Amino acid sequence: MKPTVETRKKLLGRILKDMGLATESQIQEALAIQRERGGAIGGILVELGYIEDEDLTLALAIQSGMEVVELEDMEIPASVISRLSAAIAHAYRVVPISFEEGVLTVALADPTHLKTLDDLRFLLDCEVQGAASNEQAVNMALDAYYSTQEDIETLLEQLSQDWEDMDQYELRESESIDLESLEEMASTAPVRKLLNLVLLQAIQDRSSDIHFEPFEDEFKIRYRVDGVLYEMVPPPRHLHMALATRIKAMAGMDIAERRRPQDGRMELNISGSPVDLRISCLPTMFGESVVCRVLDRRQVALDLDQLGLRTDDMEHVHSLLERPHGIVLATGPTGCGKTTTLYAMLNQLNRVGVKILTAEDPVEYNLEGIMQMQVRPDIDVTFARTLRHFLRQDPDIMMVGEVRDLETAQIAVQASLTGHLVFSTSHTNDAPTTITRLIDLGLEPYLINATLEGIVAERLVRRICTNCREEYEPTPESLLRVGLRPEDVAGKKFHRGRGCQLCNNIGYRGRMGVFEILLLNDGMRSLLLAEASTGELRRAGRKAGARSMRDSGLLAVYDGLSTVEEVARATVAEEV
Repeated sequence: MKPTVETRKKLLGRILKDMGLATESQIQEALAIQRERGGAIGGILVELGYIEDEDLTLALAIQSGMEVVELEDMEIPASVISRLSAAIAHAYRVVPISFEEGVLTVALADPTHLKTLDDLRFLLDCEVQGAASNEQAVNMALDAYYSTQEDIETLLEQLSQDWEDMDQYELRESESIDLESLEEMASTAPVRKLLNLVLLQAIQDRSSDIHFEPFEDEFKIRYRVDGVLYEMVPPPRHLHMALATRIKAMAGMDIAERRRPQDGRMELNISGSPVDLRISCLPTMFGESVVCRVLDRRQVALDLDQLGLRTDDMEHVHSLLERPHGIVLATGPTGCGKTTTLYAMLNQLNRVGVKILTAEDPVEYNLEGIMQMQVRPDIDVTFARTLRHFLRQDPDIMMVGEVRDLETAQIAVQASLTGHLVFSTSHTNDAPTTITRLIDLGLEPYLINATLEGIVAERLVRRICTNCREEYEPTPESLLRVGLRPEDVAGKKFHRGRGCQLCNNIGYRGRMGVFEILLLNDGMRSLLLAEASTGELRRAGRKAGARSMRDSGLLAVYDGLSTVEEVARATVAEEV
């Protein structure tokens, strides 16, 4: 059935009735329930079993004014199919069906997901409108028209053949170039196509960062997966300026400014999930280095049960979350999972009766029910100033992104002493060192003693791919790297990933945390007041049952979750 102008103005119930999907009596029954308890009439009809979810989706698409298309009966010209790359078509589950007067029409597997059209306009630089289809028909069309997925290498070969004149930009990195030429260069189809493919491939490979790096004689694209950098097929050197300009334009930066560092962000929606890209642009000797940080909620576990905490570690964390007030710190280097751990803790505490405020730089993920604020040091909205204003907002729990100066530390202490639970981070190597860092900032030991409840130090190690996991015998040399001898591990089994298609032949897939959780007891507080050394604090922590990150990593190895090599890479032996 094709919708008319009149159809678009109809109520949902009338559309369902005209389509023969629901009777008048069923619609009236649903309306009666709606008047009694509220809710959407479509959802009520599905709940009553009168219509299917697919029927509701189609009716909603018709109500919004979309044309309904039968992909099985259509012959789509190759010129239209070429308007959309295989990578984008598969990622967004769409099929282009026509291109007329500058408007690309695509058939949607999910016609209610209108954000897809916004993303396609953003990626393709043209007007895009949707047509209603269904998942089965779209999947069949994708298999028929995009039977082979594009890869970077194939696309680069096509670019060298189809766009040989782009080397006109090769030597202009240090020269003045007019804005019109920059915009023209960034919006060309080959540049858009290559960038879209790089972004989508990196996101689908679970990358956390994408690096575009210009050197004197080459241009590298690398992406970081599970903490390790991998290099893509390098594009020609002269494509760098065009790609950098395109990224800057998409991220809302000033494309004419190539002398100063810039920051920006953009948001995509891949397979129905939002993916936020934070962009950093840095001028270097041979052009602008661009790094895209990928914030993909699908790859982040905001649940304590999914962080890799062992049973005793989980008990320690829960005991910290049950504190009525005090300071809890997560510590470790950049990219070790501190923010994810804090988010998981806040999610655990997030309920109707608790007000939670966070100050972050920047806000990485939106947490429903929690008031989040981004600090702006450029206009003097610092962590310290924000935390001071938080105290006037009647919070129960506060999270400040980092304790990086004495003023922030003092206000966190003040908030804790006035009955608030405060979470924050610090950049130290392990838990005992964090106490020394607070003292070095200028915080009095008696204030630390009165407020600090616990420290969670963390590192991330790669998980063995479960699809190609196999037993193996580690070499004596690899065991020595983690302080073990062959006789120390007699009878223990070790595993590694053989490498398969699922893990891109790496042998690892995903990461897990290894933790050192230090709860301050009376003995440690006495040592703190006596200004004990880091070594003494560490020994007291071990005596109280705090496990080092190296030992936590080895337990993960014995459980068959990671490898000796990973633990040696991510942790260091400590001097107790």
